[in-house]
Amino acid sequence: MSTPHAKTPKENVQHAPNQKAHESDVKPEDVKPETVVSRIREGLPFPLGANWDGLGVNFALFSANATKVELCLFDAAGEVELERIELPEYTDEIFHGYLPDAHPGLIYGYRVYGPYDPQNGHRFNHNKLLIDPYAKQLVGKLKWSESLFGYTIGHPDGDLSFDERDSAPFVPKSKVIDPAYTWGRDQRVSVPWDRTIIYETHVRGFTMRHPAVPEELRGTFSGLMVNEVIEHIRKLGVSSVELLPIHAFVNDQHLLQKGMTNYWGYNSIAFFAPDPRYLAHDKIAEFKEMVAHMHHAGLEVILDVVYNHTAEGNELGPTLSMRGIDNASYYRLMPDDKRLYINDSGTGNTLDLSHPCVLQMVTDSLRYWATEMHVDGFRFDLATILGRYHNGFDERHSFLVACRQDPVLRQVKMIAEPWDCGPGGYQVGGFPPGWVEWNDKFRDTVRAFWKGDDGQLADFAGRMTASGEMFNQRGRRPYVSVNFITAHDGFTLHDLVSYNEKHNEDNDEDNQDGSNNNLSWNHGVEGPTDNAEINELRLRQMRNFFSTLLFAQGTPMVVAGDEFARTQHGNNNAYCQDSEIGWVNWELDDDGKSLLKFVRRLIKLRQAYPILRRGRFLVGNYNEEIGVKDVTWLSPNGSEMSVEQWEDGNGRCLGMLMDGRAQVSGIRRPGQDATLLLVVNAHHDGVNFTLPKVPEGISWTCLIDTNQPDNHSHGELPFGTEYTITGRSLLLFELQREEQP
Repeated sequence: MSTPHAKTPKENVQHAPNQKAHESDVKPEDVKPETVVSRIREGLPFPLGANWDGLGVNFALFSANATKVELCLFDAAGEVELERIELPEYTDEIFHGYLPDAHPGLIYGYRVYGPYDPQNGHRFNHNKLLIDPYAKQLVGKLKWSESLFGYTIGHPDGDLSFDERDSAPFVPKSKVIDPAYTWGRDQRVSVPWDRTIIYETHVRGFTMRHPAVPEELRGTFSGLMVNEVIEHIRKLGVSSVELLPIHAFVNDQHLLQKGMTNYWGYNSIAFFAPDPRYLAHDKIAEFKEMVAHMHHAGLEVILDVVYNHTAEGNELGPTLSMRGIDNASYYRLMPDDKRLYINDSGTGNTLDLSHPCVLQMVTDSLRYWATEMHVDGFRFDLATILGRYHNGFDERHSFLVACRQDPVLRQVKMIAEPWDCGPGGYQVGGFPPGWVEWNDKFRDTVRAFWKGDDGQLADFAGRMTASGEMFNQRGRRPYVSVNFITAHDGFTLHDLVSYNEKHNEDNDEDNQDGSNNNLSWNHGVEGPTDNAEINELRLRQMRNFFSTLLFAQGTPMVVAGDEFARTQHGNNNAYCQDSEIGWVNWELDDDGKSLLKFVRRLIKLRQAYPILRRGRFLVGNYNEEIGVKDVTWLSPNGSEMSVEQWEDGNGRCLGMLMDGRAQVSGIRRPGQDATLLLVVNAHHDGVNFTLPKVPEGISWTCLIDTNQPDNHSHGELPFGTEYTITGRSLLLFELQREEQP
């Protein structure tokens, strides 16, 4: 449906939706301005966005280079444009106006005027209806059409041409919301970092097949707050639910043409609005209610956020929001050719967080989700971009500084994915204090070790002690290393032990997408097998991976479904699979049930033994004052590892003795924790390991043996016992202390 206004009416002229027949012949330019009483008032340049104050709505939009902004009002369905009103005031680069009779529920968008001069970075086109970057809710879906583009597709001048078609019928509209919500006694859970275990999941994928979730609620925030869903997470023992992007995002045109979607959602277009697809009842309060349910269960909510780019793509992309509002301010453009975009994100464009108003938008968005929506933390996609100036990454980038000093943001969890596609993009260990970081070296080393690769022993020891060579500086704590074996991106844990190669044929890209460097091992057969021996070994390897993850120093991250061995059938790039491939299958087989039981036990052990989640790095130095070494690395004969043993490429067995008497804080006194011995054996054969003699102890008891997951105790084992460590297994022993008089 085309809008009633092919041409722009004279400013502030009102067009009632139900005009009489004789009035329809009156041309806007024939109406004398003095005969029209405008209902728009000056309003204020703050806060940005459309904000209802109980009496009316204030509209405020930043643009440094626009010449005029029109507010476009729509009918309740968001389909018919009823009226265009020029925002009357311009203060400090903010266009603003106030509608005294407007209420929550009002559907609106903007048309922004200015030069169409791509070679100088300007792409204004008032024919394109634009989403408010501060919109709290969107209505309608993006419908791909050539009219969404600021230039005429197929024109010989390409993106230098100018398209005059109206995009309003095809673009989502912004909606004014009523922010009121009764939170009751809800408050931030504030789980200490040392007790944090992150559970990464997807709103839609987690609930689409859950039997307890009613059909109409599946794939939504309402589905996520169903008691049985929350109970599963709570009983697992994790502390924090990390949701893949929930900000409103766009489905790529090429995916829709193939019958797929941008399932993961790393294609944001509105940083304040939840994606409409995740709202079962079309009300923002639904998200808040979900958060309240999580908090009631003692669970934190962390959002995976994408502030590095938008869905508008490169110079050939659509004009949906920021490109048409002020392209030269919002995006990083090539210094020598402002027609082109710097593409550090690999998605076509990069937001310019060095611009104060773009920085303000991002920090305003973070504060909104933290304060208004009660979110407990954020994981930043491609976070290096957020700290990069034109000359490279800088830990004193205005964004990183703003977050560190902000009284709200410094109290929530801030997690960086410390890499991107730009120059000097790999910054693991390079983020400033106050941030924790995804540690991909943990993933790669642990995978290689349990796969049986040569020369992994020394690196493995480093990963078990929170990668101190990268993070042990400036007072940062072990928890800053977010350890993971799997993530949304890559194989599931089940597939990691079941496939040598990726199998992404269903993505319709000839299996060319996704990483080839998986460090995976199928244990002899590619994919499913009836071979009982292989299946048992795969299951043990999954137990090894989970045990390594949960007994290592640092913050563990678990991917939803791994705890019961979910599969994506070898697909290691399910970004476009809103299907059985991407959804969690809740029909657990016996192996899945046994693994789930095992993982629950591991998590209970981690939370019960503080030495597994210390606040100080284990460094292996002897503390003369208290006569204790915090960690000792042991060879199979029970003696300390020699240099030769560390350098032996064939070494695959190691003991990690964590002394509970080690100093736990800056106060110089012995600790009171349990002493634990972790033994790993990545050999295919068993290894006899001599249990060491330890001061103040009398014997050892076995807490975990991944080869015997159901055997909780082997009785007391005297010092000097040669314990046969099964091939490809992990054991955890606790020291039994002498009776204190």
